[in-house]
Amino acid sequence: MKVLQLIDSLEAGGAERVAVNYANGLLHFVEVSYLCATRAEGLLKGDVNKDVGYLFLNKKKTIDIQAIKRLHQFIENEDIDIIHAHGSSFFLATIIKLLQPKLKLVWHDHYGKSEFLKQRPKQMLKLCSRFFNHIFSVNSKLETWAKTTLKVKSVSYLPNYAVKNNNALTTKLKGVEGKRIVCLANLRPQKDHLNLLKAFKAVLITEPMWTLHLVGQDFNDAYSTSIFEFINLNKLETSVFIYGSCADTSAILQQSTIGVLSSKSEGLPLALLEYGLAGLPVICTNVGDCSLVICDVKEGQLIPSENTIALQKAMLHFMSDLEQSKTVGNHLKNKVELSFSEASALKKIRLIYQTIIS
Repeated sequence: MKVLQLIDSLEAGGAERVAVNYANGLLHFVEVSYLCATRAEGLLKGDVNKDVGYLFLNKKKTIDIQAIKRLHQFIENEDIDIIHAHGSSFFLATIIKLLQPKLKLVWHDHYGKSEFLKQRPKQMLKLCSRFFNHIFSVNSKLETWAKTTLKVKSVSYLPNYAVKNNNALTTKLKGVEGKRIVCLANLRPQKDHLNLLKAFKAVLITEPMWTLHLVGQDFNDAYSTSIFEFINLNKLETSVFIYGSCADTSAILQQSTIGVLSSKSEGLPLALLEYGLAGLPVICTNVGDCSLVICDVKEGQLIPSENTIALQKAMLHFMSDLEQSKTVGNHLKNKVELSFSEASALKKIRLIYQTIIS
């Protein structure tokens, strides 16, 4: 069995990390594992195992004839059995499926706005879904949506899993050791950094030595501008630090004291699982399938989204007793290692692969 993971880019986003994790992890479960980045490379290219067959298409537009030809020829030459397309790469995968009807097509739905599915564009996805052999959904809402909206009989829920990267430490966090809050999230509106900044500003009144560290891609748009403006207007430059995309996230988490996600919407955030693997006490909004990871207060603080007061109180709660907070972090670590493991996910994926091939 030969399987190709298809992803738009290798920037440090959740879907991109999943695609790389699958390409690497499946080396032990399939005959040959491949990864293709269609539009752009990025930080995560350094995490791709040397034994993974790698292709970069440098696709320039939605229908790029040269890129289509290259991918078609690559799949034919390598005799690949399955394309596992992640996110918006489903369109290119569908074109290849039309050129090679015997090829099996799996689509992985990472949609991060699962709280707002009524607003989701679906016309093209609905059309292409007729050619999907299976859909993996990263949370239960997306699974239900796919079953009721798309033209696919075979759909299953597959929770994300995280792996520790082994990249050497290159990002040294500022601030006092033992008093750092980290947020791993690209600067996108659904991540609601502004609510986090408002809550943290209130925290500083009684806990002025703590610092907040934002790690994630800056798209240099109006949203990121609003974040920098808030920091400047409220004179938070010595308490809030922005690092952009970083390849050494596991090392960054080892320097951190508390992990936080303040999202308005999520699927099942990889960052939450990465916090868990690092043994951090976690504060997370109750969106997507986050409640499957944090089920009670022994595992973390699950709070309503867009609630500044609740977020402020949760941060102060962990700060007030750091030893108890470490215990909470260890509980979450055990939960993630047991229930969101790489081995169980890869076994499920391989079983679906075998089923659609046979």
